[in-house]
Amino acid sequence: MALSIRLSRGGSKKRPYYRIVVADARAPRDGRFIEKIGSFNPLLAKDSPERVKLEAERAAHWLKMGAQPTDRVARFLDAAGLRERPARNNPKKAEPGEKAKERAEERAAKLAAAQEAANAPAEEAAEA
Repeated sequence: MALSIRLSRGGSKKRPYYRIVVADARAPRDGRFIEKIGSFNPLLAKDSPERVKLEAERAAHWLKMGAQPTDRVARFLDAAGLRERPARNNPKKAEPGEKAKERAEERAAKLAAAQEAANAPAEEAAEA
């Protein structure tokens, strides 16, 4: 049985509240779970100690049993010092797309042409 440590959503519409649960990977997101090991309230301030509550001992136990955390839960585990989360590096993420690059080149060419046209009459007047 593949285990995952993930978030299970609760709360009302536009007021999310999550439980950090250990569940069978095939179970639905908000469905059956094996054990609740914490909670996450995204509406609280990021520096609030009540934002993420995690039973570190139980989380460590389930990690030893082979449970795989989701990306968000892996962040919580890293902050608690239970599991190292490798830093991600995607240098292409910030790079603009093809069409944006073409538009930037066109703008640069127009700007260069406009500056060249503005400088040409000034140079002719200086020569005369």
